[in-house]
Amino acid sequence: MPGGPPFELHASVEGLEALVRALRAEEDGKELRRELAKNLREELKPAAVLAKSGIMSMSSAGPGASPPLRSSIARKIRPEVKLGGRWSGARIKAFKTPGVRGFANAPKRTNRPSGWRHPVFGTDTWVTQHGKDQWFDRALEGRQAQYRAAVHNAMEAMAERIAARAR
Repeated sequence: MPGGPPFELHASVEGLEALVRALRAEEDGKELRRELAKNLREELKPAAVLAKSGIMSMSSAGPGASPPLRSSIARKIRPEVKLGGRWSGARIKAFKTPGVRGFANAPKRTNRPSGWRHPVFGTDTWVTQHGKDQWFDRALEGRQAQYRAAVHNAMEAMAERIAARAR
């Protein structure tokens, strides 16, 4: 995605901001917003599982490295929902991994086709290492409509709840 942050699946849905405004207008807005966020995260969990399986399928050079790179990256992949503020939306995000051998940008670098550079342990030699090209992007490829529909379903369920409360 040119110009945007990496590792995101955006579910830009018309009406989500209007729904957020309606939730704010409700007397019980905090509880409703919390439930909507929970429902949206639940709808996007299958996408996070696919992204996690994408990184776990990356080949490993060998045993002994600690902490393990692939499982550390997989633990940092999760659905993120924000309602209000600068933007409202739902996405799958691979968060940075600061505690993984000084490799904070591991999700981004392992996804990159050009790989990443690092020094060989105990020498001044630098090498380029390649992960699994586009593991994050390919895991979610072609499923955007499915996740957009899931987000619409969560929004519809919340709208029905609000309408039922108004009756």
